[in-house]
Amino acid sequence: MRGHHDMGGLPAGPVEPTEHNYAPWEKRVHALLTLLSHSSRGIIMVDELRIGIEALGAEEYDRLSYYERWIVSITNNLLKKGVISTDELGRKLAEIEAREAKGQ
Repeated sequence: MRGHHDMGGLPAGPVEPTEHNYAPWEKRVHALLTLLSHSSRGIIMVDELRIGIEALGAEEYDRLSYYERWIVSITNNLLKKGVISTDELGRKLAEIEAREAKGQ
């Protein structure tokens, strides 16, 4: 059965392999996965990232950008494994929102 994310073989036009500038948050997400998946830590395996991304519903998958899908999957994996709690995550998000509201 083909998942929503599986576009292989479907008509979609040519792929334009162009480089682009990554936003700082995208670089941080990539670095975070690199650190979490390093063999000395083994907190998240790349397969777990992929499974988490593939588990997104079609609407959510289409709505999110590439690195947004990564961060959702990383977050869900960390929560599932007990590395972080929903309370810790909520506090950190509130802290970030407060900092952004102040323009920092």
